[in-house]
Amino acid sequence: MSAGTGTRLAQGGLARLGEAVLDRIDELGRFALLSAATARALVKRRFPALETLRQIEAIGARSTPIVLITALFTGMVLALQTGFALARFGAKPYVGTVVGLSLVRELAPVLTALMVGGRVGAGITAELGAMQVSEQVDAIRALGADPVQKLVLPRVIAATLTLPLLTVLANLLGLLGGLAIAATQFHIAPNFYLQTILNIVTVEDFLSGIGKTVVFGWIIAMVACFQALETSGGTVGVGRATTRTVVVASISVLISDFFLTQALLML
Repeated sequence: MSAGTGTRLAQGGLARLGEAVLDRIDELGRFALLSAATARALVKRRFPALETLRQIEAIGARSTPIVLITALFTGMVLALQTGFALARFGAKPYVGTVVGLSLVRELAPVLTALMVGGRVGAGITAELGAMQVSEQVDAIRALGADPVQKLVLPRVIAATLTLPLLTVLANLLGLLGGLAIAATQFHIAPNFYLQTILNIVTVEDFLSGIGKTVVFGWIIAMVACFQALETSGGTVGVGRATTRTVVVASISVLISDFFLTQALLML
């Protein structure tokens, strides 16, 4: 390979890298514009209350079974692993301490967000993406209505409100799952298990986990709506957008969890 050919290949690679970076920056700009439009739609007249209630039922109530099953077995396996680990140091009775802190501060909020993000994010993108490629969104604009207020805002509000409630349920069921394993596997008295949790887990721990889920809910709904409104290419495009939503929402939840945890620990 000649030096000139190598130089051209390097320049071509840099050009493609630059285009990819510019595309991501442009995408972030469009996402910011949609977020701003959603915030403005919140204060407009004719708030879509009925659609918001419908989305709360679709996002919150219908996600409850999968969240509760995930939380139950997470608490059980966490108690199981913790019990055997603490037994090496003679601290097996304090399984509830580790289970309580781990669930309340991290596992319940993050796992709830990931499960809801996979289920709800994909559903929102598929629904709105189909409307986008079939020009129903354009029809809403032609009728003089705001598609952001009609379609995006109710889903963002519903996800932001329901995710903290689902996390509270996940905390309760996860702790009960840990209690079941602690009592049956390690013969720890239920009263002692619960007392160790109450002695260590504070209100601040509980609120820090719940507070993060508000951000997670906003991220999931906004990413799903953004990918849906960016959909093109017919049914194939809807499938691609749905996949991108699940991937981007999951990664965004994990990244934001790190920074939110850092910020909350500094308070």
